[in-house]
Amino acid sequence: LDMEFTGLHSTSSQNNEPSLFDSPAERYLKARLSVQRFSVTQLGLAIFSNENSNKYVEHSYNFFLFPSMLGVTDVEFTLSASSVQFLSHYGFDYNKFLKDGIPYMNEVQEKILSQNLVAGSWKVSSGLDRDVLKKAIDEVTSWITAAEEEETMILQDLSGKQMLEVQQVLRQALQNVWTQPLGDKKVIVKKVSPQHRQLLENSRYDYCQKELILLSARGFTNLFHTLVKAKKPLVGHNMFMDLMHLHDKFYKPLPESYEEFKRNIHSLFPVIIDTKTVTKSIWKKCPFPRVSNLLEVYAVLCSSNLNPKDPTCPVIALASDCSRYAEKESPHEAGYDAFLCGSVLLKSAHLLLCRSTVDAVEADPSFSKYLAVLAEYLNRVNFIRGGVPSINFSGEDAPCQHPPLLVVHVRGLNEGQIYQEFKALCCFDVRRLSRNQFILLSNKFKHVRLVLRDYKHHPHLQISIYRYWRHSPHVNCLLQVSGIVALWSVLAFVLGGAPCCS
Repeated sequence: LDMEFTGLHSTSSQNNEPSLFDSPAERYLKARLSVQRFSVTQLGLAIFSNENSNKYVEHSYNFFLFPSMLGVTDVEFTLSASSVQFLSHYGFDYNKFLKDGIPYMNEVQEKILSQNLVAGSWKVSSGLDRDVLKKAIDEVTSWITAAEEEETMILQDLSGKQMLEVQQVLRQALQNVWTQPLGDKKVIVKKVSPQHRQLLENSRYDYCQKELILLSARGFTNLFHTLVKAKKPLVGHNMFMDLMHLHDKFYKPLPESYEEFKRNIHSLFPVIIDTKTVTKSIWKKCPFPRVSNLLEVYAVLCSSNLNPKDPTCPVIALASDCSRYAEKESPHEAGYDAFLCGSVLLKSAHLLLCRSTVDAVEADPSFSKYLAVLAEYLNRVNFIRGGVPSINFSGEDAPCQHPPLLVVHVRGLNEGQIYQEFKALCCFDVRRLSRNQFILLSNKFKHVRLVLRDYKHHPHLQISIYRYWRHSPHVNCLLQVSGIVALWSVLAFVLGGAPCCS
């Protein structure tokens, strides 16, 4: 699975960017704000079927998505200029997203729509749809006064959503009409008696039954529920944000509790595999070049240098109706990136299996053997720029482990200036400690050693290892208060114990 969004990190609140100082729970709360503001533009699925021996047939699918507007309150979302520019550079079709996006909704939105359908209160949120509805109502009301019973008229040029909305509104407004879809973009309107109308409403052939409207409004969410029921391994790359959007858009609004979010995801998808987590480990165990993105990882794993003439290596064949990716790379198209994820998983698992056995791998390594060799990575989702390597969706996260903190003594600079000072040398996140002190945090021990060495005799910056009992403002404040209390106690004792003068 892979997803594309209208944005990644919201700038609506300060300090919302990911930081090395974040714990997984803190990062979740930051990301939650972003997920609530942004929308999903495209979701890619690549389904791999183990056809025989080591051959896998792959089907790729791209789904352009757009929030459901069928009878619900208007949905608001934000567009990030950098994300729009990024996707446009890679050829993303925003017309398909806006005009042909498949609707979706979560359980809370579905419950509201269901209650409105039962109450007969149908809402039309789009200005464009309101104009279309007004035109349709004007046409029907003008026609119906002179029409005979069983006479019909046809409304044309309606989108799928408008076809449902027109029928709902006309049936609510006029008790002597009946509506029915007629092929593509058309609705047939018939004048009927109240008795005939009642019979038609109870018919199982009514296309505006509550269940059918909900089915249409759910759109892609129906497929999401199918994926949940299948309980197949769900594979992604750096998939933390993907999982948050899956929860928020198709299941339930994201909870405030990080632990509740993890429990919900594990219940929905008991086996999650993040190829970023897997390939990070391969860097350490195998002669694997440290490449930066998914496409480069795929290229390295497919190279003959890594698996020279290995007949047992997985063979991935694209299905005949999904062969476009065999001829052309399409990075950041969700279906293509999903195909890369699945391919990287199979090839990585095979590489790990080869390294884990003394003897040659058997002629037909099964997927169950691949899952076994991947056991330590299951449900471990990569944690970008943090004190833990991954988030554990099936248990407790590991304690945060950082290189030593550094404290910088300097006058007249802010966090941004401190960051720029060290940017060329190494990667640190900066946090103000006091007026003239800053904390530096890196995710690499070598960077800490480098800074301590190069800035040992700097004329303006004093850098040392952070010691809690020495540098913490809370401890310093406590010591100052304790000192003042102790001083007043001594003075009170001395003055109170002095002999009185007669």
